[in-house]
Amino acid sequence: MGKGGSVDITQRRDELEGAPVETVLRWAWDTFGDQAAATSSFQSQSVPLLHLISQHVPDLPILFLDTGFHFPETLEFRDQLIEEFGLNVRSLEPRLGHDGFREKYGKLHQRDPNMCCYLNKVEPLEDAMEEYDAWVSGIRRDQTENRAGTPVLQREDDGTLKVCPMVEWTSRDVWTYIDEHDLPKHPLLEEGYLSIGCAPCTQAPGEGDGERGGRWSGSEKTECGLHTDFGEDSENDTEATNSESDET
Repeated sequence: MGKGGSVDITQRRDELEGAPVETVLRWAWDTFGDQAAATSSFQSQSVPLLHLISQHVPDLPILFLDTGFHFPETLEFRDQLIEEFGLNVRSLEPRLGHDGFREKYGKLHQRDPNMCCYLNKVEPLEDAMEEYDAWVSGIRRDQTENRAGTPVLQREDDGTLKVCPMVEWTSRDVWTYIDEHDLPKHPLLEEGYLSIGCAPCTQAPGEGDGERGGRWSGSEKTECGLHTDFGEDSENDTEATNSESDET
């Protein structure tokens, strides 16, 4: 039975709620093996989970959404962590590839950032997850209002079991772990970037902004769609957006 259908979500959720991250990771690997995969954006807040994966489940595949719009520093940081931690990373690109996407859609992020995220992040991850039954994510409840009620285990619409081993951690927990283990930090952190996505849609947050305050600044957008349901609506608008491409 695929997609973790034999797992008793309610029972396991109660058992794993509040458990150490390594316990949840070990359970996911023992239960699903190579049918489990993690995702990571390779920013500073990602490092504790990546470090714990390297220590406890080093063979766990880690999916990186290579949108073609990342800061060069993010790609360099990804490569640094792969080498230092010995991570098993698989990079995902949009269906059209980077050049094909730019040629067809141009600066889509300026016209329709939801659609841009859908084509560059949601869709490639959906394609990749057809090969996996469990998705290990590093999201935390304290990051945004949308994530405040995230359980440690939840069933996605496609049947995939989403596993969130760090869901109870706070930002303070993240930085305490980084400091205690003397782990690397994203090079843009020194310039004030607390949460880092694609370069065109990310800036350093202003004073008093939350951790993700610099993401999609100037708009009401707070999520890329990986952890929300707007992807389906955006997909329905693809045909209209296709005709609106401009210069790269």
